[in-house]
Amino acid sequence: MTVGETFDVVVVGSGAAGAMAALRAAEHGMKVLIVEKAHKFGGTSATSGGVMWIPNHQLEGDKGDSRESALEYLDATIGVPVNRERLEAFVDEAPKMLDYLKSTGVQVMAAAWPDYYPDRAGARADRSVIVPTFDGRQLGDDRYALMREQYNRFKLFGRYAMDLTETFALMMQSKGWRTVAAKVIGRYWKDRSTRKISHRDRRFTQGAALMGATYEQIFKRGVELRMETKLEQLLVDDGGRVTGIEVSNFGRKYQVMARHGVILAAGGFEWNQELRDRFYPVPGLTRHSSTPEDGNRGEALIEAEKIGASTEHTEQGWWMPTMTLPMPKASNFHEIHQSAFDVGRPWSVVVNRNGVRFVDEACGYDQFGQAMVRDHLETGANMPCWLIFDSKFRKKFSAGGLMPTVHTPEKKVPADWWDHYVFRADTIEELCRKTHLPVDAVKKTVAKMNEYARTGVDPEFGRGMNPYDQMFGDPSSTPNPNLGPIDKAPFYAVPINNGDLGAKGGLRCDARARVLDQQGNPIAGLYAAGNNSGTPFGDTYPGAGATIGPAMTFGYVAANDIVERAGNQRAD
Repeated sequence: MTVGETFDVVVVGSGAAGAMAALRAAEHGMKVLIVEKAHKFGGTSATSGGVMWIPNHQLEGDKGDSRESALEYLDATIGVPVNRERLEAFVDEAPKMLDYLKSTGVQVMAAAWPDYYPDRAGARADRSVIVPTFDGRQLGDDRYALMREQYNRFKLFGRYAMDLTETFALMMQSKGWRTVAAKVIGRYWKDRSTRKISHRDRRFTQGAALMGATYEQIFKRGVELRMETKLEQLLVDDGGRVTGIEVSNFGRKYQVMARHGVILAAGGFEWNQELRDRFYPVPGLTRHSSTPEDGNRGEALIEAEKIGASTEHTEQGWWMPTMTLPMPKASNFHEIHQSAFDVGRPWSVVVNRNGVRFVDEACGYDQFGQAMVRDHLETGANMPCWLIFDSKFRKKFSAGGLMPTVHTPEKKVPADWWDHYVFRADTIEELCRKTHLPVDAVKKTVAKMNEYARTGVDPEFGRGMNPYDQMFGDPSSTPNPNLGPIDKAPFYAVPINNGDLGAKGGLRCDARARVLDQQGNPIAGLYAAGNNSGTPFGDTYPGAGATIGPAMTFGYVAANDIVERAGNQRAD
């Protein structure tokens, strides 16, 4: 075994949690190493929407949020016991983390995004924070293409980067959307200098903007990043203190020692079927996850458990409805597509295999997934469920990876998709026959939805009757932007799986991000943040950015605690 160098802090994982931990530790003069098992850095965060949920952030656009209001809202939404001290630490430290991030030179701005439970006490529409478009080449031409790239679904035609405003304009076919598309495409091809280096758009948007801007500051502070470097085990001394890690790089194993702490920020376990089967009441398949394929396999959690670490909130994921389609230009491979907003559009309905609705389809995607789990436990007839829609929906909206007809007309849909991945029929009866759904039940459900579309009121689940639903509805559909009659042939159906954005549970940590053992005592020298740790929110997903906000906050907290303890040690 080769013994490697010694660093002050070793961070496992290069996503938002690890990046913030490394940045903050380096700010205080620590010698920091980030190890990343993938060939590219940035983690799942770089592929995400890049939103941070930060209550009481005090940015322009904050209309009087407060610590008390944030806790009132969280108390009204969380449905399981949580570590109160840790929850309050998030609310208190998140604004400080954001202030620090701004102080390094990273630009941030508030986004008008309703909390996911807009009817609960303390809910607001100004707690989500984003980073504006970042020029990826500021990382250096030798690095910019090495950041993990966003999925094709976040890019126009799978190539051109879009910010959130552009994405929603095209997604909703808002007024002037064709001009927006032309601008996005033209901007890319006019950048001739970048085209000589890489196909990748130099405009880093959404999650790539957040991670690009953060890593620019990380590299300026001398943090070392090693990719293709996988955690093999945690090193522990005779006193039970974590002193470093053993890693492997293309089969070569060596040790890296950490003077002051190891921070686990390696993501969740959603790509480990054995752990899903162990923790989730309805496990689902790894393949349905919308995170990078075969990426987050829970290695860090497993290694921490081997030295006595405990876990919490592992019965739930950050759920996200997804659907599957063949991958273009790649034989025998499939691509997972998010369907978060598609399921709540007008001219559609979602039913279980009994042909019955089970949720406000336009609710937050995590709530949608929770409803799928509940319904499946009750009926055994969910996972997948079915999104049924008519030709009006087909013309304007995507259904997972099936783009609207303005982008993908019927003649351009591959022949092998029909009635295998996407089902189509001239009548509801024929559609039910193809999908093996009960005709009478589906016809009854569709008739109800058509009546709700006429009145604008959904008495069953309240679809389209709150600000969050309406944000992703269609204003042209009145009187309710999320309801429209399902009455124009042909009719379509796609199966919807319970995918995820990662694991909601993980290693149990205290308010200082220290990993706790089975007795609730901190394991010396070991910290965790992001999806590697249990969420402070228990079973809920309070708002857009509720994964990345706490990830960066507890990465910040972990680094602060290490710096403080190191100072005390030096003082001794």
